[in-house]
Amino acid sequence: MNNEDMIENCCDGNHIHHEIQNTVIPGEEDLYRLADLFKIFGDPTRIRILYALSASELCVCDIADLLGMSQSAISHQLRVLKQSHLVKFRRDGKTIYYSLADTHVSTILNQGLEHVEE
Repeated sequence: MNNEDMIENCCDGNHIHHEIQNTVIPGEEDLYRLADLFKIFGDPTRIRILYALSASELCVCDIADLLGMSQSAISHQLRVLKQSHLVKFRRDGKTIYYSLADTHVSTILNQGLEHVEE
C-alpha cells in the first residue's frame, strides 16, 4: 500500500465511537478469557479429542485407541480441556468417561470447520 492509499483510507477527523467500545467490545477480563479459549483450540490433538467426544462419551482408553496415541498423552490433553471447561466427566466404578461440556463446544468446532472449508 503506497502513501496515497494510506491517506485515502484515513478519516477526515477524529470520530470517537464510544458506543462500539462500550457495547460491542467485551471487557478486558473477558477478552483474555476468550483468547485463552482460542489457544486451546490451537492444538490439533485437542481438536481431534473434541471431535471424538462429539460423537460419543468415551474413556481415556477408547480415545487413545481411536487416535493412535498413548493414554498418558490423552490424559494430559484432557486435563487441559477440563480446566477450560470444554469437557466434563463422570465416574463409573474405576472408569472415567468424558464428554463435551455443552453444545457450545460442538458449535465452535462446526462453525470453525465451516469457515476453513469456505
